[in-house]
Amino acid sequence: MKSQIALKLSALSQGVGRGHRAWVLASMIAVGAALAVPAAPVQAQGTKIGFVSTERILRDSKPAKAAQSKIEAEFKKRDDELQRLANTLRSEAQKFDKDAPVLSESERIKRQRRLADLDSDLQRKRREFQEDFNRRRNEEFSAIVEKADAAIKNIAEKQGYDLIIQDAVTVSPRVDITDQVLKAMGG
Repeated sequence: MKSQIALKLSALSQGVGRGHRAWVLASMIAVGAALAVPAAPVQAQGTKIGFVSTERILRDSKPAKAAQSKIEAEFKKRDDELQRLANTLRSEAQKFDKDAPVLSESERIKRQRRLADLDSDLQRKRREFQEDFNRRRNEEFSAIVEKADAAIKNIAEKQGYDLIIQDAVTVSPRVDITDQVLKAMGG
């Protein structure tokens, strides 16, 4: 079963905006209902609640920064190749625009096809690059997610938390334990 932090990672990598907000709102309503209705005796006993910012964990933790640097270095060559292809396409398109009035019909068609082929190749390579990049990032971040989950569980057990929420609409700084999780993950 995926943890909440894994689900958040998946949502971030897919760029889900409105759907993610709906999920967070639904989660908060469910948690609120669970705490409000049957948990009156638990609240009377003093429920200890904590909050962890998944976004900060995946952005600011040392393992996340190291993974991001590793992935960027791994994909730098391909990114440079895409930039080179984009520049080639741009310069050939400018040259075509400049030469088009004096070209023969057959030469103009030939160059238009070449530009279309270059553009198609560039778009295909960009898609492949983005898919590979996202897949690789998710692989690296899954280890970070596991480490964060372990740190959160450890903190919850040691400090007696009854509930730790990952992601919320609004949070009081007094229940935010993100810094503790970052520290437990090595910074």
